[in-house]
Amino acid sequence: MPPVVWRTADLLIHSHCRLSKDISFVVTTSESCTVLPCLSSLVTALDPGSIGSLSEVALFLCQVFGRKSVCDRPAQAQPETLRCFPFMMPLLEEKVLPKDGSLTVPILVVGNGPSGICLSYLLSGYRPYLSPGASHPNPILQRKLEENCHLSIVDQDLERLCEGLEGRSSNPVAVLFDSLLLPDGDCGLDHAAPLWWQLETWQSLSHLVLGTGPPGGAWHAMEGSLLTLSFGNWMELPGLKLKDWVREKRRNLRNDRVISAEVAAYYQHFVNKMGLEKNFVSNSCVTSLRRISWVADCEGGNEVTVNQESGEKERSEGASRCLWEVKGYQTGQDGEQAPFLICAENVVLATGTQDEPSHLGVEGEDLPYVCHSISEFEAAIVRGRVSESSEPVLIVGAGLTAADAVLCAHHCSVPVLHVFRRSVSDPGLIFNQLPKVLYPEYHKVHQMMSQQVVGGEAASYRGYTSFPRHQVTSFKPDKKCLLESADKSRTVVNISMALVLIGANPRLSFLRDNGTYLGLNPKQPISCRYNPLQVNPYTYELVQEPNLFAMGPLVGDNFVRFVKGGALGITSCLVKRRQEQRQRQQPPAK
Repeated sequence: MPPVVWRTADLLIHSHCRLSKDISFVVTTSESCTVLPCLSSLVTALDPGSIGSLSEVALFLCQVFGRKSVCDRPAQAQPETLRCFPFMMPLLEEKVLPKDGSLTVPILVVGNGPSGICLSYLLSGYRPYLSPGASHPNPILQRKLEENCHLSIVDQDLERLCEGLEGRSSNPVAVLFDSLLLPDGDCGLDHAAPLWWQLETWQSLSHLVLGTGPPGGAWHAMEGSLLTLSFGNWMELPGLKLKDWVREKRRNLRNDRVISAEVAAYYQHFVNKMGLEKNFVSNSCVTSLRRISWVADCEGGNEVTVNQESGEKERSEGASRCLWEVKGYQTGQDGEQAPFLICAENVVLATGTQDEPSHLGVEGEDLPYVCHSISEFEAAIVRGRVSESSEPVLIVGAGLTAADAVLCAHHCSVPVLHVFRRSVSDPGLIFNQLPKVLYPEYHKVHQMMSQQVVGGEAASYRGYTSFPRHQVTSFKPDKKCLLESADKSRTVVNISMALVLIGANPRLSFLRDNGTYLGLNPKQPISCRYNPLQVNPYTYELVQEPNLFAMGPLVGDNFVRFVKGGALGITSCLVKRRQEQRQRQQPPAK
């Protein structure tokens, strides 16, 4: 038989068949290669009656070499589903996912943006501890941390640590971790984090992270020169200072904000620097996620699973408590799409919110001159479809993306009609919440919106007209647009193209009913702002679906500084479940 290749972090074990006392092994680490001509000296340390598979000796070998556990069945075991110990997976050749369901992963993360990256960081064994001699500005939290300073934050009681904390997230663990990483961050103070990080490879949980593009997610799709809304340190991930990394690339870092291209490159660099790239599979799109089995009872010593689709019982040796069937496709360099089918014991939804642009739902919105992304507008400028001499571009929306489009048009001297439903002085308008000194470009847009209202006198911003408290009622094929004001008066305008920028919703089409049954209001579509997924506040496990987790914008954490709390909650939950599983598997004391 050909050698079987097993992977545990950087440990590979090659064997020729099932366990025998005279089998030769080659144990390879990144530092050395050791040949063991026989296992007789190692087997004496095991109970011979309990030895039945390669994994049992492999586990012992891993302990000897300071590694973690491995698979219990060879990769050639087809067509049976390859089942893994909860902390290890077989080596994927060239990161090509199988299409026959032969791979079962302990943890699958859907989404490779900052949420998925931070989760992979913690799942890979990086652990935060209270630094010796460090102090936190919150004395109550400081006292709690000191009580268990020998434990990492992951291993502590998160619910207890969260008690009494307040912050800008509705998720208590997000507030906790943000308070530890950015103490007094909301006050603009640069208080040093009281944490130090340590890589504990034996604590890692095996996982895969799937994403439709490179690590960094939607940041790679943004216009690269745009300044981020958040401060640089709010965008960074644990263990690598964003501002320090940016300063290595350019010297003229004038303020605490960075451009989106730098953030995207930083996230990709973070994955490589922290050794996480082996967990990431790029250019992979999930199209279907469904639960396929659940342990119902045991008959004759064999576990019995129930197919969730048919309800029929299926006998299986060593069936998982639950399995998720994950379908999708990988896109190759030649553009070819190769389908894949894998299974997972736990799935984490970290897809963010930039996948599906929101629509007005009015007549004519599907006409070719109506667009829903700023990139389409930029392409129209490059191709000369819109210019200084063309009819105005209609921009709908009063958020930051719409403001970016206004700035882009103003820079290119393209005339703009800007339509939004709120009044300019509405305190809920994002521009009224941003400090003018820190965000001068958005303050400029707010000035334009205030000073150059339709029907008023022309001011200094040539080619721009705002329509506050107006909404679009229809688009016509001849590029006429019908607007309606709050007092029901109507206006018809001629335009060259329309840009509808009123937000975006997560793409959850791979879930049943687009995931609506998982929201706080199961009768409404999922919205990161108005109807997020309903999760346990400390574990981020979905209330309606065991072993399915969600984090980031899907649970209402729309800023990178808060998505890290989801990574902490999920990792802590899965680590503690592993400990409970090990305790159940230990033989009772005699």
